[in-house]
Amino acid sequence: MSIESDLRRDGIKVIKKLDTLKINSLARNISVKICKTFPDYGLNQDDLFIKLSRLDMYIAKMPEGMAEANYFYKNSSIYFNEHIPESELEEFAVHECIHCIQEVKDKRNYLIRMGLCDYTEFKIYGLGLNEAAVQLMASRINHIPNDSVKYFGINFDTISPSYYPLECCLVSQLAYITGEDALFESTINSNDNFKIKFANLTSPKAFMTIQNSIDEILSYEEEIIRINNKIAKINDRNKKIDNNFKKIDDLKQKITSTFLKTQNLIITSYFDSSFEKISNLEEVETYRKKLYHFKNYIGTTEGYSFFNDYYIQKMDELEVKYNLIENGEFDINSLPSKDLVSNNKILLFFKKLKKLITGNKVSDYENSKKNV
Repeated sequence: MSIESDLRRDGIKVIKKLDTLKINSLARNISVKICKTFPDYGLNQDDLFIKLSRLDMYIAKMPEGMAEANYFYKNSSIYFNEHIPESELEEFAVHECIHCIQEVKDKRNYLIRMGLCDYTEFKIYGLGLNEAAVQLMASRINHIPNDSVKYFGINFDTISPSYYPLECCLVSQLAYITGEDALFESTINSNDNFKIKFANLTSPKAFMTIQNSIDEILSYEEEIIRINNKIAKINDRNKKIDNNFKKIDDLKQKITSTFLKTQNLIITSYFDSSFEKISNLEEVETYRKKLYHFKNYIGTTEGYSFFNDYYIQKMDELEVKYNLIENGEFDINSLPSKDLVSNNKILLFFKKLKKLITGNKVSDYENSKKNV
């Protein structure tokens, strides 16, 4: 399929090509910013400038809801939405330039990998994961401030309030677990180090489930955009429009449920596994702090209590493990029985305290512990 056919299929119509001077200016500024923000991932500023300055860049008409800029690997070109002011082209180009750095092609010029995304003959894996990771890097480079947002009934904080916000929220949770360096190094150098590290901390099955779920969320969002564009072309309200609105509502519900299910899996897959590895008092405190601060990364909906309930459960279990370690009775090869957990006096106190906590809020629980 030709480039022209690909562009037509995506609804992109070229208006004009940017001149060499403008392209060089964008390439120079972006190469400096990327290397300054991420100096430890093997990037060379001069080499990066040469690579980016060879890109073709165009102003184009784009469908409603499509990304404001798009990188096409087949012709090494970036297409900007005509509505973007010239002064903002650089901000939108950063994400696409990272894609250019990521790409890995075979001898026939076929794309086989882009960062965390694997391209196979039949299916693409990790597209949502990679887009979110790239956007998190772009937000860092562009110094986007943290913001509180709400999408599909989900409230959360993010440095990417406008682009892939739900995906970025989940990937930020993954990065909290592995460390951001593991995520960003693999994203820019297109390797499996991040995937391997997360899988080792949880399980390969958990990683694949999470990766596929993030892809699903991205797919649902894209389907909503397609349906909205279809609705916009219909002049009068009819049954067909009503059916399309119903499809959108169903997709929104799927997005919300998939997000929460994925978030819960991230929490349990890591913190259940790491709990089993605790063997000394220092690790007890490290675990407590890491689980407590995870609250800053989650998305919440009305009535969502999974994290708060899970946190209090783990603090109950941690009290038991703490006492066993302190008294020299802990054996990492034999976990405390449920009877021991139930009969522990300190645990009973915390179980009673849990009932007094309005909404089971983690922060209230922490404050009450400080007063004990």
